[in-house]
Amino acid sequence: MESSQDLKSLRDTVHSALVTVTRSVNALANEDLQFQRTVHPSVATRLDQNTERILRLARGVLKSASNFTSQREPQLEDVDDVEIQWKGVVDVIDSLLEKSDTCLDEYTGLVKRKDAPTAELGRELKRSRSTTSRLDWSMKRANILKPQNAFERKIDNFDSGPWKPLMTSKPHARVPLETSLDTFVDEEGRTQYKHPYEQEITNMQYPEQVYRSCEPIKYLPMETTKAIWVDTYEGVLEMLQELKQATEIAVDLEHHDFRTYAGLLSLMQISTREKDWIVDTLVPWRHKLEVLNEVFADPKIVKVLHGAFMDVIWLQRDLGLYIVGLFDTFYASDTLGYAGKSLAFLLKKFADFDADKKYQLADWRIRPLPEEMFYYARSDTHFLLYIYDMLRNELAELASQNNPDGNPIDRVIQKSKEVSLQRYEHPVCDPETGAGNRGWYNTLIKSPTLYNGEQFAVYKAVHKWRDDVARQEDESPFFIMTQQVLSDIARIIPTDMKALWSLLESNARGLKGRLEELFQVIQEARARGVNGPTMLQFFRELSSGASQTSLGVRKVAAAAAEDSEPLSIEELKCDRSQLWGDVALNSSLDGTSKARPIREEDMIPLYTFDFGAIKEELPETNQPSPRRVAEQDTKGLPVLEEEGFTLKAGRKRKSRDVDVESASEAEAVSDIEMGGDSSAGKDHPKSPSVEQEVEGGDDKAAKQAKKQAKKAAREEFKRAQLLAEQLAQNGDIKGAKELKAQARKALRAAKKAQKQQQQQQQQTSASAATSAADEQTSGEQEEGHDDDAEQEPFDYSKASSVLHAAQATNGDDGDDDGGRKEVRGKFAPFDPYGMKSGDAPQGARKMNHVKGGRTATFKK
Repeated sequence: MESSQDLKSLRDTVHSALVTVTRSVNALANEDLQFQRTVHPSVATRLDQNTERILRLARGVLKSASNFTSQREPQLEDVDDVEIQWKGVVDVIDSLLEKSDTCLDEYTGLVKRKDAPTAELGRELKRSRSTTSRLDWSMKRANILKPQNAFERKIDNFDSGPWKPLMTSKPHARVPLETSLDTFVDEEGRTQYKHPYEQEITNMQYPEQVYRSCEPIKYLPMETTKAIWVDTYEGVLEMLQELKQATEIAVDLEHHDFRTYAGLLSLMQISTREKDWIVDTLVPWRHKLEVLNEVFADPKIVKVLHGAFMDVIWLQRDLGLYIVGLFDTFYASDTLGYAGKSLAFLLKKFADFDADKKYQLADWRIRPLPEEMFYYARSDTHFLLYIYDMLRNELAELASQNNPDGNPIDRVIQKSKEVSLQRYEHPVCDPETGAGNRGWYNTLIKSPTLYNGEQFAVYKAVHKWRDDVARQEDESPFFIMTQQVLSDIARIIPTDMKALWSLLESNARGLKGRLEELFQVIQEARARGVNGPTMLQFFRELSSGASQTSLGVRKVAAAAAEDSEPLSIEELKCDRSQLWGDVALNSSLDGTSKARPIREEDMIPLYTFDFGAIKEELPETNQPSPRRVAEQDTKGLPVLEEEGFTLKAGRKRKSRDVDVESASEAEAVSDIEMGGDSSAGKDHPKSPSVEQEVEGGDDKAAKQAKKQAKKAAREEFKRAQLLAEQLAQNGDIKGAKELKAQARKALRAAKKAQKQQQQQQQQTSASAATSAADEQTSGEQEEGHDDDAEQEPFDYSKASSVLHAAQATNGDDGDDDGGRKEVRGKFAPFDPYGMKSGDAPQGARKMNHVKGGRTATFKK
C-alpha cells in the first residue's frame, strides 16, 4: 500500500463483497433447498456443483491461512466435514484475524513494529514477546531423542510386582542390606518392600549444631564463583570427596514427566559453602550415582532441601539414593508462620534474589543446557545453606521462649524424618475400579459429566488402552491422548474412523498408525456397555460400602457390573451419620442427657381410627338412626342427641365447573328430601301441649299432597339429569348444560314453595305456643307464686337453636331466626347479641381506619 486512501478503498471493496455474500447466504437459508432438490433434479445437480465449488474455495482459503498462521489445516472432503472440523476452521480464522489486526496496528502506527529475534542467549538479554514465547515453548516441549533409550538399565513400565530398591550396597548401615530388604503387606493388600534406611532414619540423632543458634555464614556472590558441570563418573568421584568434608550440603532436583511414563530425574544440584555442582542425571551410567549414598546416608552431614516431598521419591526411583539427616526448610518456614513458604519467597526474604520461576516447568532434558536454565538451577541451592542458618537461628530463639507446643526444631526434624521415610511404588491403574495413582477414579469423581452405560464402558476401555500404549512407548498418558480428547471420545462415541480422527488433537497425531486399533476398542466397549452399569450406578455401589480402600473396591465394582438395577431407599440409608459420626440424634432417648428421661406417661399418643374395625364391631340393624328418631319423635319429651356438630357448607358461589354444579344439585336434592331446608329436621323443641295442638290441626290430605310433590320433583330432576348425561356423551355439551339449568330452576322453585309453606306452619305453631304460655303465666300469677323465691331454672331444651336458626326471608323482621337478618338478598353474619337487651356488651368500634390508595409517605 502506498497511501491510506488505497487501504480505505480496499477495505470498502472487501466490506461490500462480504455484505453481499452474507445477504445471499441468509436468503438461501430461508429457502427449502431439500424440497427443491427432491422436486427438481436439475436443481439438485446445480446444488451439488455449487457445493463442491464452495468446498474447493474454502479448502484453498484455509490452506493459505494455515500456512500463514502456522495452524493445522482442517481437511474438508465433504459437507459433513464442515461440522466435524468446525473447531479447526475457527482456530485458523481466529489466528488469521489476529495477525491482520497486528499488521494493521503496525501500519497505522498504533503499535511499534516488533523487533526481529536475536540468536544471543543471556540472562539479562531483553527479547520481544514473540521470541520469548517461542523459546519458552521449545524449552518446555523440546523435540529431542529420548535419553532413556540409551540407559544401561532399561526402564520396565510393565513390572507389576513390588518395586525393589536399586541399592547394591548400604553405607552407614545399622541394619544389613539383606535384612532391610524385607517385605510387608500394606493397607491395600499389596506386598511391598520396606524402606532400606527405616531404622537409621527413625533412630537418628541430628548433630548438635542443628539445635544451637550460630552466626550465619554468608553466601559467596554468584559473580565471583562458578558452578561445576558434572557429566562423567570421574567428576562424580571428585565431587564426592569434597562433599565428605562438609557438615551441611544443599540439594535440589529438576524433573521431567511429559515424554516418559514414570518420569525422569534430569538434573541434580548440590552446593556446599564454597562450591556448586550441577550433575547430569541423564547419562547412560546413571545407576552408578548410587555411590553418593556415602554422603546422602551419612547421619553426620545435614542435607538441606526445600519441599523434598517428591525429591525423595525421585532419588529412590532413578538413582537408588536415600537421604538420612534431612532438614526441610519448607516445614521450618511453616513452623515460623511465614506469610510465604515457597523457595522464591525465602530467596527474596534472606538473599534479596528474584528467582525466575518460568523455567520451573522447562524441559530439563535439553543438552547442552542453555545458560539461562543453568543459572536458574544453580540459584536454587547456592543460597539455601544461608537460608538454613537464618531459619535455624529463628527456631532456636523461638525454642528459648518456652513455647507451649514444644521445641519447634523437634517438630521440623520430625516432619523431615517423615518425608525421608517415603517409599516409591509402581504406578497403579486398575481398569475396572479406576483405583491407583494412574487410574480414572479421581478424575471422574470430580467430573460434572454423567456417562450412561455405553459411554462409561468406552471411557474405561479407552483409558486402559491409552495407559497400555503409554507404558509400551514410555510416554506420558497425556502425551498419547489428553484428558479432553478422552472425554470427547467417551461422550460422542464416534461411529466411524473419520469422526474419530477429527476428535484427536495435533499432539495425538502419532496415533495414526493405531487408529484402527483404537476404533476397534471403542466398538467392543460400546457393545459391552449396553447392559453395563452407568457411571452413577457405579459410584452408588461404591459408596454404599461401609469402608473401602483405593484398591479394595473390586468386589463392589463387580457387583455394580452384574446388577445395574437402581438402588432402593433402604439400601441408601446409613446407620452412622457422615456429618456427626456416632453422635445420637436425640440425647434424651439414648440416656446421655442430664435432664429427666422421658417417661411413658409424658408421651402424647397419636390417635388413629380404624373404620374397618369399627364397622365390624357395630351390629347391622334395620333400625333408624338416633337422629332420624329424634326428628320423628314429636310425642313426649324431646330427645337430646350426644353427637358432634357438623359445619354446614355455605352458599355455593357461581362457577362453571361441572363438579361444583353437581355438588350443588346433590345438595338441593338432599334439601328437598329433608323437607326443603337443612334445618327442617332440627325444629325448635316445643312443649307437649303445643305439639299436640299443632299435630291435631294438621290435615292428612295436605301431608299426602306434600309428599307426592316431593316425589315428583325428585323423579323429574333425576330424569333431567339422565337426559343431560346422555347429551353430554353424544357431544352436545351445550344442550346438557341448558337441561341441567332448567332442572336446577325447577328444584329452586319447589324448594321456595316448601319453605313458604313451612314458615306459615311455624308462625301458626309459634302463635299457639305464645297464647298457651300467656295462659300459663296468668294462672301462676293468680295463684300468688313468688317469682323471686320460686323462679324456674332456664330450660336449654326449649331454647331456640342458634346453630340451626331458621333463615329469614325478605320482609321478615328477623326476630325468630336467631338475630340473622337478610341484607340485599344475603344474610348478615350471626350477631350473638341480636336477641339480647340494649345493656348487653357491645363490640369495640374500629379505630385507625386505613384508607385506600397511597399513604402520606409517598405524597409529593
